[in-house]
Amino acid sequence: MSEEKQTQAVAPALSEIAGNTSTGLLKLLALIFMLMDHAGKMLLPKVIEMRIFGRIAFPLYCWGLVVGICCTRSVPKYMLRILITGIISQPLYMIALDHTWMEPNIFLTLLIALLGLWGIREKKYFSHIWLPPLTLVLAVILNANYGWKGVLLVYLLYAVRERKAAIAALMIAFCLYWGGTSSAVSTLFGLSLRPLLDLKYVGSIVSPFFRLQALDLLALPLKLIKTPNIKLPAWVSYGIYPAHLLLLWGLEQVL
Repeated sequence: MSEEKQTQAVAPALSEIAGNTSTGLLKLLALIFMLMDHAGKMLLPKVIEMRIFGRIAFPLYCWGLVVGICCTRSVPKYMLRILITGIISQPLYMIALDHTWMEPNIFLTLLIALLGLWGIREKKYFSHIWLPPLTLVLAVILNANYGWKGVLLVYLLYAVRERKAAIAALMIAFCLYWGGTSSAVSTLFGLSLRPLLDLKYVGSIVSPFFRLQALDLLALPLKLIKTPNIKLPAWVSYGIYPAHLLLLWGLEQVL
């Protein structure tokens, strides 16, 4: 297929999406924020800001998957790339972050979600009806990172992909729900949030937003704002994840 025909084939699919469609930038930003998250866990456990900014990574991966399924020319090849990256990364993930084989890395979650999205788009043998709930169960059985909630977030983002207002409403609602059982954030950049959180009326409104998992909401502007498209070589897009684990493990040994 010529480059012109490829562009024509991809453009209609990208027109489905109201938010940021720069997959290269989304992947790069997701990896930067994931690096911050893992560095906070491994090297700077007392710096809560590292974990807060790290919350941005997973929603960007989810949104990148939505954009990816809409513009890829081969879902099986897309799934294969994710599978290979996950397999290569798993030993490093275990060594760097002290996990076991029973705790798979994020690429299993993305692979399961991509399988469900494929079923939704193809609608073969009613796959849009039975495959998404089946993948939610699969996420639980395989102990996927972020569990069934992470996979569900991908499906919901796909469902609202055509309207920015719907994306924003979904993210706010989902992050508040997700953050309900996570730890509260009481300080930020050395400043106590207690005076704000203890304010009458105001505190009860803002306090649900200052829970660690609810701060995934920080990823919302990066999903909505259109940015120039950045193309990364495939080996960079997928290779940075295992590379960053190796880097952090090396730094941990030195420090």
